[in-house]
Amino acid sequence: MLTKRIIPCLDVKEGRVVKGISFVQLRDAGDPVELAKFYDKQGADELVFLDISASHEGRKTMIDVVKEVASELAIPFTVGGGINSVEDMKNILRAGADKVSLNTAAVVRPELISEGSQYFGSQCIVVAIDAKFEEGSGTWKVYTHGGRKVTEKDAVSWAQEAEKLGAGEILLTSMDSDGGKTGFNLSLTKAVSEAVSIPVIASGGAGNAEHFEEIFKRGKADAALAASIFHYKETSVEQVKEYLREKEVAVR
Repeated sequence: MLTKRIIPCLDVKEGRVVKGISFVQLRDAGDPVELAKFYDKQGADELVFLDISASHEGRKTMIDVVKEVASELAIPFTVGGGINSVEDMKNILRAGADKVSLNTAAVVRPELISEGSQYFGSQCIVVAIDAKFEEGSGTWKVYTHGGRKVTEKDAVSWAQEAEKLGAGEILLTSMDSDGGKTGFNLSLTKAVSEAVSIPVIASGGAGNAEHFEEIFKRGKADAALAASIFHYKETSVEQVKEYLREKEVAVR
């Protein structure tokens, strides 16, 4: 049985880690290099670094910060934000990342997923999907540019398309749940997890250890990502894993 992964996330803006609610009202959460060191020691399974304003501002990811963070880590490291080409992916991987996360650029030009997958292998390519429920259609719409632009894409079918194009993993964020700490979006995560055969990382809404148990057992996620509850020391990776072991969820 594959173990479930616990993944802290660093949302980085102007060189600092920030956290908001539903992608707005951002507040400072610390230095990315210090937080990376902290999570590495704490037993996090992986770390995700998202340059959250790169696509919106039309610029590349902060390579220098990525290098600094990578130099402190012994765990797998995923980096996203402003990656628009195979050349961008090369630069990120050379800076020390193990995987690249594609969001806006993959929606705009889906063949980028295939290009990256063919060049680096699908295990390197994470497709990040930011989704919000739309009452009218009863579906989850995909958003781009850091949650600023809605598309016509449905999250479930886009996840399936991304898998066909060569994505090795889906990083699925519920914009409705993000930062609310009321629990992960079980229905969205379950719908996507059942529609694809690649791992799905659930993101958005973690408030306590019980929420991790729910997303693994009922949401069928392979991994769960959280930010504010770890950054602001409301709980720790260690405590969440301890709780999950008690509940017979396989963790490392």
